[in-house]
Amino acid sequence: MTTVHLEVADGVGTIRLDRPPMNALDIELQDRLKDLAAEVTDRDDVRAVVLYGGEKVFAAGADIKEMQDMDHTAMVLRSRALQDSFTAIARIPKPVVAAVTGYALGGGCELALCADFRIAADDAKLGQPEILLGLIPGAGGTQRLPRLIGPSKAKDLIFTGRQVKAAEALAIGLVDRVVPAAEVYTEAHAWAARLAKGPALALRAAKEAVDQGLEADIDTGLAVERTWFAGLFATEDRERGMRSFVQDGPGKAKFL
Repeated sequence: MTTVHLEVADGVGTIRLDRPPMNALDIELQDRLKDLAAEVTDRDDVRAVVLYGGEKVFAAGADIKEMQDMDHTAMVLRSRALQDSFTAIARIPKPVVAAVTGYALGGGCELALCADFRIAADDAKLGQPEILLGLIPGAGGTQRLPRLIGPSKAKDLIFTGRQVKAAEALAIGLVDRVVPAAEVYTEAHAWAARLAKGPALALRAAKEAVDQGLEADIDTGLAVERTWFAGLFATEDRERGMRSFVQDGPGKAKFL
């Protein structure tokens, strides 16, 4: 039985983790995430994406029983594939929102970090507890977390392995919105559906310019920005957006 499903409605593709009871991220699930990242990237009917683990839990981390049997050689061979699966999610060239319920710990937190926006339940808990196993995060946590919340706050979470509740996660910038648990998926889908109606190429350009700029110096980032900015003048979306602005006023353009 597959551990991850893709459901598409209203231009939104929901990547749904389905490995009860805790959505432990085993190798099969990791590889499936990579495959679905490629699928939603290629599908024209998917214009935005929601990452969702269900009503009870987002993902409570790696499959420790599976990892316990792996030695150094096995993990050297596997660790790149693990990171590649999560990087594939992070590089989906469309808006991605994580709908976080219950626990998002370890690899679950790292998966949420791959999204552009995170909506959490008011009873959610997030964290990087790998240090408690004598490990460090291995699916991007030491890199994406400090880029999101700053090095000091990231080191606090990584060094201690402590879990943070939704209110603190919001305060430190680990999540972007906190809503009642029953509303998490609805809010996430609405956010994605709104962006799914936007100009697809401009949204892709915006995402790549921000993400690539964060990995480079300011001059390189500005070069990326102006390349995308000028390139969008060759698109139908730009023509449609400007024509609508001139004829009807701002914010009324309808994009295909």
